[in-house]
Amino acid sequence: MTKASTVDTPDVIVIDDVSKTFALRKDNSLKERIVTLGRRGRQHREEFQSLKDVSFSIQAGSSIALMGPNGSGKSTLLKVIGGIIEPSQGSVMRRGRLAALLELGAGFHPDLSGRDNVYLNAAILGLTREETDQRFDSIVAFSEIGDFIDTQVKFYSSGMYVRLAFAVAVHTDPDILLVDEVLAVGDEAFQRKCMDKIREFQREGRTIVLVSHSAAQIMDICDQAVVLSHGEVVFIGESAEATKVHREILEGKRKATAAHGPVEDRRTARVTAIRVLDAGGMPLADVRPGEDIIVQIDVEHDQPQEVWYTTFSIDTPTGQQVFGTGAHRLGTAHDAVSAGKYAVQYLIPRVSFGGGQYFVNADVSDAQRDRLDVLWQGATFFVPIEDRQTGTVYAEARIITLQG
Repeated sequence: MTKASTVDTPDVIVIDDVSKTFALRKDNSLKERIVTLGRRGRQHREEFQSLKDVSFSIQAGSSIALMGPNGSGKSTLLKVIGGIIEPSQGSVMRRGRLAALLELGAGFHPDLSGRDNVYLNAAILGLTREETDQRFDSIVAFSEIGDFIDTQVKFYSSGMYVRLAFAVAVHTDPDILLVDEVLAVGDEAFQRKCMDKIREFQREGRTIVLVSHSAAQIMDICDQAVVLSHGEVVFIGESAEATKVHREILEGKRKATAAHGPVEDRRTARVTAIRVLDAGGMPLADVRPGEDIIVQIDVEHDQPQEVWYTTFSIDTPTGQQVFGTGAHRLGTAHDAVSAGKYAVQYLIPRVSFGGGQYFVNADVSDAQRDRLDVLWQGATFFVPIEDRQTGTVYAEARIITLQG
């Protein structure tokens, strides 16, 4: 997987036609296995294909996210990349020293102290004892568990596990860092500390491969992403577009669960487009603070609707919602319609968004407010950057007095 490459940057990870199949046994207890001993084993085991013909490459210095719903194969792929498990088919090429944070406490022995586990984990990640000696104080300081470093780690909280594991991993001077969800554990201050370290790695040209369910975290850290579904790659590209694809997959699963049947049976209406317009109805790409804008949602109904609703939301590139509303929140519903195409317009007077890019999402729902369709990131607009402030809200601020 390469960036839009104008520079000849080498690949540090090449995944070539990788598949992984696991055998799931039905006879889980010892008694069941004795009873079935000698019978045809295949009757008591199933095969589950976690990854199917996955191929892409990652350039040095890239920050890549692996995305997808639960069970899509993200963590399995990260373990294959890290060499923790071998693929059933295909190969993975890696260059450089690799550090992996794949599971809470992976590589730690519960009966050893934190001190002993630092040396054990550092050795697993390729450091000599002399190198670990030199970095030990820095590891302990970063982990912030100095008072418990000689306590058995089986008495550690989940946050302490992560802090120590992350501290060891980032002090092994890795060329490639693999991270699987563990940054979601721990307090907010330490999460920020981890993010700062990852950004430092990025500035130094190291490669980051991240698995996370947080769209905000992915879009903040990663420039590109791979989206998996049922073990197959369904998208490779910019993280903003990957987040849209991921949301659409999750929405499809939600619809299927709600409908208890084919999704098409309930798709009686769809959002076909979202438009951002000025007060005169002309398309807008740039929006200035204080300007009136119209968000138009184009909806197509397959059958008459007596009562129906739309909603929309405006997000930052990190997935943070900065505004959202809809017919129901505004205390109304849309008029009855026959089958056909319709446009719903919402006026937002005197917008006050801070500088940056914004995405608009919209959905349509029926009389019971069951969502019929959603369009993620159907429109985008840009607010000019204001050097005098930061944040998602524009405000006029000035110094009025100086007291001493």
